Amino acid sequence: MGNFKQALRSIDAFPRAEDHLLQKTKSGAFVSIVGLVIMATLFVHELTYYLSTNTVHQMSVDLKRGETLPIHINMTFPSLPCDVLSVDAIDMSGKHEVDLDTNIWKLRLNHNGQIIGTEYLNDLVEKGHVNHSHGHDDHNDHHEESDHKVKLHNLDEEAEDMIKKVKHAMANGEGCRVYGVLDVQRVAGNFHISVHGLNIFVAQMIFEGSSHVNVSHIIHDLSFGPKYPGIENPLDGTSRILHGSSGTFKYYIKIVPTEYKYISKEVLPTNQFSVTEYFSPIREHDRAWPAVYFLYDLSPITVTIREERRSFLHFITRLCAVLGGTFALTGMLDRWMYRLVEALTKPNSRSIVR
Repeated sequence: MGNFKQALRSIDAFPRAEDHLLQKTKSGAFVSIVGLVIMATLFVHELTYYLSTNTVHQMSVDLKRGETLPIHINMTFPSLPCDVLSVDAIDMSGKHEVDLDTNIWKLRLNHNGQIIGTEYLNDLVEKGHVNHSHGHDDHNDHHEESDHKVKLHNLDEEAEDMIKKVKHAMANGEGCRVYGVLDVQRVAGNFHISVHGLNIFVAQMIFEGSSHVNVSHIIHDLSFGPKYPGIENPLDGTSRILHGSSGTFKYYIKIVPTEYKYISKEVLPTNQFSVTEYFSPIREHDRAWPAVYFLYDLSPITVTIREERRSFLHFITRLCAVLGGTFALTGMLDRWMYRLVEALTKPNSRSIVR
């Protein structure tokens, strides 16, 4: 039995020395304080790392069908009054979405950008696209000669009042802010904001030529669904101000369907996108009218972003590694400092005895 106890004591990895044999030094106290500070810092870092979430990206084929695509718009046109602005949405087949479930507002702005009026647009998407065409489609850049035979004196009183109102607003430097949501079919298409909703002769009397239509704009927000943590919409904050002749802006957008899965298992369906920009100037005698186009196409690939939290065992393993490593390192430093101090003080003590 005694041999067994002796053998058991021999495998003790943590031998104890008697208290009166322990020697405490100032250098050891300094190393201990430094070690505690390092271990506390590493512990906080590892705890923060464990509590933070990690995102994992996966790609798969997009299998969604029959859903709508929400388009969130928030733009300012500092040089165009709200009365002349309209929105048109067209899908890849050329069909006009005239009965969209829209929720769009226009805010009248003065020359300082302050709001002076609000208008709800229950029919923002223009109707009669062909009849009111201002050459904003690439295949409709020219008008029929019969359209030009319409006399200006045939304009009704309502149109004349509108012309006076718009000219007065432009003289006062009014602008317009358009914001809201368009729900369109989940197919390739485009939407644009312009003066295409006006009768061509009314527009001609207001602006005296397409080259005088200033489509300067500021994109505060343009997105295709709700925002998730870390998303970056490349057009947010875009400012395009024209100081000379006007032109047409075209933004070619590639939409990537995206699902964001929170750590709580909640799924947020949305979209992210990339964009390429193109500007085409308008000449004095061009029949096309300026506009701001957003031409979008959908990717066949869906990106799934999933939040994950690291396992508790992984946290314990890393914690033991950093704390144990710090303790071992400070122990080595303590021994080295003790031997250095001892080597420096021993010759001095010998010389004093002599």
